[in-house]
Amino acid sequence: MTLPRIIALATLLLAAPAAAQLQITPPATIPSPAPEKQKPREPAKDKPKVAPHTITKKKEAAPAAKPSASPSPTLPATVIPAPATDNSNVDLVFGAYQRGQYKTAFDLASARAKTGDAKAMTMLGELYSNAMGIRRDYAKAIEWYKRASDAGDREAMFALAMLRIAGRGGPVDKGEAVKLMASAAKLGEPRAAYNLALLYLDGQTLPQDVKRAAELLRQAADAGLPEAQYALATFYKEGTGVPKDAERSVRLLQAASLADNVDAEVEYAIAMFNGTGTPKNQPAAVALLRKASRQGSAIAQNRLAWVLINGMGTSVDKIEGFKWHLVAKTAGKGDPELDKQLSDLPADDRAKAEADAKKWLGNK
Repeated sequence: MTLPRIIALATLLLAAPAAAQLQITPPATIPSPAPEKQKPREPAKDKPKVAPHTITKKKEAAPAAKPSASPSPTLPATVIPAPATDNSNVDLVFGAYQRGQYKTAFDLASARAKTGDAKAMTMLGELYSNAMGIRRDYAKAIEWYKRASDAGDREAMFALAMLRIAGRGGPVDKGEAVKLMASAAKLGEPRAAYNLALLYLDGQTLPQDVKRAAELLRQAADAGLPEAQYALATFYKEGTGVPKDAERSVRLLQAASLADNVDAEVEYAIAMFNGTGTPKNQPAAVALLRKASRQGSAIAQNRLAWVLINGMGTSVDKIEGFKWHLVAKTAGKGDPELDKQLSDLPADDRAKAEADAKKWLGNK
């Protein structure tokens, strides 16, 4: 994917609802199976594709990959909603919120907010913004987030920034959003640091600065944010804003994978399978590909199909392998070579693989 397309995609979805997920596709750095010909999908309706990756096939020398000509960062970016509070004092307000008793949380927070409790104000902003126990009212959400933000609550700053950048409860105000994110990031809010990094990457709201973006991603990654860990891993893999460091990249992928970041699981599995930046461990890689496949990653499904059909790092299981090939194909990750092998499969086995794929897709 070209740099202009990457930036356009990021800019479009930064203005989406706070809970929206977006991915910026990195250029492939290792060759992939020949793509399947199909009608192009409308980008507004589909989740942006993850760049293809290839598990090295048996007895084949993978051709050298061309280095990316673009200095652009290659990360999946997620606009993450702010939680209601990170108050270490587990009180009745937050307890009610966690149990889904939003009306009770609203009543208790309203009483607490009158005493100047900033966390209670943030809670009210959250409840109004997300229509929890009360009708959605962005104007009131902004009012409460603003009061909590003025009182120094970093999560209110971030939540208010996301409303400003999305134009909810008022006109879009990216300038104020940037100031709020910067303030929240200075106070240690990892989501603010992460999203501020995105703004330094798109080069529109802020001047493009990949080194500053890398610093912010490191801050968020050190705080344990899986999306930032995955993004920073990609930076180290590509040498974007930081020196290339395959081992550090893999450590970050491992951390994000342990937090169930699916994209990180796929990348980490491929690194383990090929022994890139980490000792080769194909059985562990196959197990992780299985996990990511069950979580819906078409890339993982395609790679799992290859290893099962060809017995790479695991025993041969063509029926299961072709099942995952057919599932991946529905998401646009088909493979003509696997289609050819499927046509040579005995009719009974092919029917079983097709039935298993249909069942899996029907249960999603």
